[in-house]
Amino acid sequence: MKIHTLVVLVQDHPGVLNRAVSMFRRRGYNIASLVVGHTETPGVSRMTIVVESDNVEQVVKQLYRLVEVLKISDVTEDPVVDREMVLVKLHVTGQHRAEIVALTEVFTAKIVDVATNTMVIEMTGGPAKVDNFIDVIRPFGIKEMMRTGRITMVRGAKGHSGAELIDQAAE
Repeated sequence: MKIHTLVVLVQDHPGVLNRAVSMFRRRGYNIASLVVGHTETPGVSRMTIVVESDNVEQVVKQLYRLVEVLKISDVTEDPVVDREMVLVKLHVTGQHRAEIVALTEVFTAKIVDVATNTMVIEMTGGPAKVDNFIDVIRPFGIKEMMRTGRITMVRGAKGHSGAELIDQAAE
């Protein structure tokens, strides 16, 4: 099954997220990652949806039926910059503290909290780098972990700006 990354620009109205996610749910698609946030344009939000499917054309057509959807781009094949963040709380003994500090430097991670027997580490990077970081620190004893979804932008001049859409609508 192929992993698709969709960038969806929507009007920032209550219920839009629920209606969009319902489109995927009704068709039995598994959403692997979903991130929603404000854009550079007031009133426009951006969803990055990572979905497991061989074909997402039908759900894209259905999403366009929602009044609040402004633009949808399948950026799966595009050159992109994508990032995730993970917060990990490790059980830390004195003998492993130096080794964990060294690993955070290798992965350009940050230690954001230190207690007697625990350490909270923040790490940001591409999905594969985050996976690798988790695999490397897992043997130290993960007490808690929270990982964000993927955020994605297309490299170079091609973009998905909410301002462009509002300018086009005004013309």
